[in-house]
Amino acid sequence: MLLAKDWSTGRDPSRYLISEKLDGVRALWDGKTLRFRSGRVVAAPAWFLARLPAEPLDGELWLARGQFERLSGMVRKSQAVEADWREIQYRVFELPGAGGTFAQRAQQLQALATRLAWPQLQAVAQVRVASAAALQERLQAVLKAGGEGLMLHHEDAPVQGGRSDALLKLKARDDAEARVIAHEPGKGKYAGQLGGLKVQTPEGRQFVIGTGFSDAERLNPPPVGSAVTYTYQGLTRTGLPRFASFLRVRNEP
Repeated sequence: MLLAKDWSTGRDPSRYLISEKLDGVRALWDGKTLRFRSGRVVAAPAWFLARLPAEPLDGELWLARGQFERLSGMVRKSQAVEADWREIQYRVFELPGAGGTFAQRAQQLQALATRLAWPQLQAVAQVRVASAAALQERLQAVLKAGGEGLMLHHEDAPVQGGRSDALLKLKARDDAEARVIAHEPGKGKYAGQLGGLKVQTPEGRQFVIGTGFSDAERLNPPPVGSAVTYTYQGLTRTGLPRFASFLRVRNEP
């Protein structure tokens, strides 16, 4: 499975095919079985699986922008609920069993989706931009519409796995501040160190920040009572930050 690296300024986007970063659940179809990224089988209904082609596919199960939590609850049930799966689309962006360049495979995917003519199977739209300025314009348009960001796949890339410069992600993250109210102990490789910071927002909401720390910060974490800045990617339905990540201790006067 190919995993994305972060887009960095200074790159030329004209050699990449660009799609919206979907707020979905990654799923791989091998021609017989649909699996999550972890390898666990997706409990999809037989009628849904029967409509999928013989060709292996890589994509995301998807409902709509901002519906990740609801979607996740649907697809992770041990037994499929028919009504749920009537709403779910499989939006595919790769043909793992095909050769050629990514640009060629993207064309094949579009042709496959057209041939199957099933609304629940969609080939992810791929577009090109001519400049970094045009890329930023497209990012802002997606964010304004409620999307998460963009994925950029190099046009000449073969099918490959692992984390690679062939696939890059570009997204905007918000940042905010909160007060440390407790230290959560680490587990596993972080045993005896900081596992996460329990923080409270100025509005009184509490949550745990568990990522973004250096090794030194895990050994010597920001003290209780200090103010920290964290980044996040939108809010959950309950109003808490999604994917909160520690950024820095805020220097207070």
